[in-house]
Amino acid sequence: MQSPPSQTPRQTALYQSHVAAGGRMVEFAGFMMPLHYGSQLEEHRQVRRAVGVFDVSHMGIVDIVGPQAHSYLRGLLANDVARLDGPGQALYSCLLQHDGGILDDLLVYALGKGAYRLVVNAATAARDLEFMRAALQGYAARVIHRQDLAMLAIQGPHARTVLPPLLPVSLRHHTQALKPFSAVWADDWMLACTGYTGEDGFEVMLPASQAADFWGRLRAAGITPIGLGARDTLRLEAGMHLYGHDMDESLSPLDCGLGWTVAWQPETREFIGRQALLQRKAAGARHKMVGLILQTRGVLRSGMPLLTANGEHGVITSGGFAPTLERSIALARVPLHCAERVEVDLRGRIGIARVVKPPFVRFGEILVDI
Repeated sequence: MQSPPSQTPRQTALYQSHVAAGGRMVEFAGFMMPLHYGSQLEEHRQVRRAVGVFDVSHMGIVDIVGPQAHSYLRGLLANDVARLDGPGQALYSCLLQHDGGILDDLLVYALGKGAYRLVVNAATAARDLEFMRAALQGYAARVIHRQDLAMLAIQGPHARTVLPPLLPVSLRHHTQALKPFSAVWADDWMLACTGYTGEDGFEVMLPASQAADFWGRLRAAGITPIGLGARDTLRLEAGMHLYGHDMDESLSPLDCGLGWTVAWQPETREFIGRQALLQRKAAGARHKMVGLILQTRGVLRSGMPLLTANGEHGVITSGGFAPTLERSIALARVPLHCAERVEVDLRGRIGIARVVKPPFVRFGEILVDI
């Protein structure tokens, strides 16, 4: 049996379980993660039709605690944690540089008593932590990297049926009532409803020392393991952004369809990047994010250039084959006044793609004309 590279306990807790299940392991942001367990296509369909489990322990889990944690986050993030009604509520936000560029996109959960939990991207976690700690100056708060926790995502229309008996008794009765962008916790376990597949389901954060056992119980209950490959095609069909593709530090939220994540009110709230965003907002947007469905042969890929009917240029930010639609689809950054069709350079061959509004699929239903 394979041995993992030198990693933290959080990274290695499930490694042998993935290998035993036939996972094709690849390095991702310093973690050895399963790309697939045999068929990426079947794994994708399993989540759309039934239920699957992802190991997403590579994500960074960060707790913000202290008497001024609330004030600190209001100044740190583009979205406003004051919008959270109380413990158990969550919101999506961007973490910005001072020039308005996106350092990362993340989730924030209110834990109560002035404490919050952030989930950040694996590839940017180290940079995020450095930036967050530098921004702590003057605040009575602490940034705690929770490397003692693992995270599993159970996604699909059957998740609310199969998961409850496998959870600690203290969490089971919450599964039916838990709504999107909310969470509950007990005994170092946290159950959240903030998925990345366009399907119903949950994320379970739990002590890394208990993760392999929980994974085994999920598998024994017939829940299929799902790799990173299907996770990407599922989120693409759901029209969800991926950091490093659909956004990065060179783009502001206004440049990539995430302007809705910026809380402009109250005007007295100063957050990192606000003044730069105001300048960009005053200058006016030049691009927008759209969905594309390829009408000709080929596959849309990230980085492919495109040309609009009036001769303006755009670029595909995420692309691939969509198993649910049985078409190639993409997210793309295009000029504001873009026609219903664009030409795409498919590595030397011109393809025609139709412009649509994402998401393409949500809760198993195709939402665009194909």
